[in-house]
Amino acid sequence: MLTTADFIKRLEQLMEHYELNASLFADKIGVQRSGISHLLSGRNKPSLDFVMKISEEFPEVNLYWLLKGEGTFLNTAGTEIEVSHNNTTEPKHTKSPTLPISRNTAIEKIVIFYQDGSFSDYQPLAEKP
Repeated sequence: MLTTADFIKRLEQLMEHYELNASLFADKIGVQRSGISHLLSGRNKPSLDFVMKISEEFPEVNLYWLLKGEGTFLNTAGTEIEVSHNNTTEPKHTKSPTLPISRNTAIEKIVIFYQDGSFSDYQPLAEKP
């Protein structure tokens, strides 16, 4: 589940990584500066449109990491930043991107985000007894 406070921490990590202050970040993704300010202060929650603008401007940032805090910060081959649940980062070298799913649990839902801001979700059919 997306918690605003955790999302804000990851957003701040993203801005720090690219050495952007809130104003420059807002300009880069094409949103109002006040919107970033309200989000960072916890007044507003991130919208799907906001997340998609980040994804479009920073395609190398792992969307799953941004939303859930799991997996790697970058989803491109080469140097990635592994993020653990204690909010520390460590450089990690990989040859190709990997999915952050490594559990022995069934998939509950798959959500696909499109560049136009829309999305689709898929849920497995319930098994018959």
